[in-house]
Amino acid sequence: MLRRLYDWTLSLASHPHALWALAFVAFIESSVFPIPPDVLMVAMIVARPSRAFVIAAVATLASVAGGLAGYWIGYSAFETLGRPVLEFYGKDAHFAEFQARYNDWGAWAVLIAGVTPFPYKVITILSGVTALSLPVFIAASFVARALRFFIVAALLWKFGAPIRDFIEARLGLVFSLFMALLLGGFLVVRYL
Repeated sequence: MLRRLYDWTLSLASHPHALWALAFVAFIESSVFPIPPDVLMVAMIVARPSRAFVIAAVATLASVAGGLAGYWIGYSAFETLGRPVLEFYGKDAHFAEFQARYNDWGAWAVLIAGVTPFPYKVITILSGVTALSLPVFIAASFVARALRFFIVAALLWKFGAPIRDFIEARLGLVFSLFMALLLGGFLVVRYL
């Protein structure tokens, strides 16, 4: 099933309304859809590099809007909509312990999940469930998603199709290592 969703998402890149399709995929990925918008975004930018930053902007804005939908699911409809999504991604068992400390580190959680391969939708829902400050959530989401999508766009714009394999295979790992080092640096500064 995931392979069919992946193929369907990729096929949208050649659609005449590909930007709208990207906005739709980026929106729903931030709250429930399992395929990241990067799949569609990469194919669109390789096909039309001159539109790389427009494509990244659409992905960013739609993803943040979708993140707000995820926040709403957590805030208003956790039992009926949110819990099944968390169960689908296997994150429901850790929910109670995570909720206890979430708001202390919520902005970092949103930032890390928005940039790394960790499912951003889990964090959007948890942010709503724990009632993380909405301005903090929006700011962290915007920074994280813009960072992720504009770096991908810049790499594809600069290097074209040859960088595609790196982005698809390793960029998530690079982002994860960068965020771990950044967070570790802040912890060292705070406790030294």
